[in-house]
Amino acid sequence: MPKVICPLCLGRAVLLFHCDKKRDYLRCGDCHLVFVPPSQHLSLSEEKALYDLHENSLDDPGYRKFLSRLAEPLQSRLKPGAKGLDYGCGPGPLLAHLLTQQGYRVELYDPFYADSPCVLQDRYDFISCTEVVEHFRQPHEEFRRLFGLLTPGGYLGLMTKLVINADAFSRWHYKNDSTHVCFYSRETLDWLAALYRSDIDIIGRDVVIFRTQDRTS
Repeated sequence: MPKVICPLCLGRAVLLFHCDKKRDYLRCGDCHLVFVPPSQHLSLSEEKALYDLHENSLDDPGYRKFLSRLAEPLQSRLKPGAKGLDYGCGPGPLLAHLLTQQGYRVELYDPFYADSPCVLQDRYDFISCTEVVEHFRQPHEEFRRLFGLLTPGGYLGLMTKLVINADAFSRWHYKNDSTHVCFYSRETLDWLAALYRSDIDIIGRDVVIFRTQDRTS
């Protein structure tokens, strides 16, 4: 395999972490991101075709309960009327709906289902990304964009399952989704927090909330 740079930190300390019959999984020795090399990514049309199969109804109580694992701790940190962005909202933006019901103003962005570049010109008190960051093909650019969209003291809330170790990864169903190309560990999240000078709170197995520095304090 030709040399590959890490798509998050752009480092070259990349080694094979795991492989199966379908894909290779590389790991960066600097930021610890596990990722699929670009040559093994789906085409954009193949990726969207799989997303179109998802059935996440706004009325699904199981889906509401799932998203509440991020919505509730995020709301506990927000001021009334805070302005947010649901980044990667998909075709059924339930999280934005839940937050809007609580009085927050929420814009939508998704490259496939809500491609509105104008919302990326604004600033936000919070950004939510639920089951999104594992799809990032260029996480270096995506995270720079997300943190750049936040106001000082703003929150970035993520939901994504975390890498534990190589043995657990080899048996992990999460890696088998062909649209998942980046996998994060606690070390990777700490690296991001340090890079963007943010506090970090990891809640349970798959909820992460970053808080940027408040320059007024």
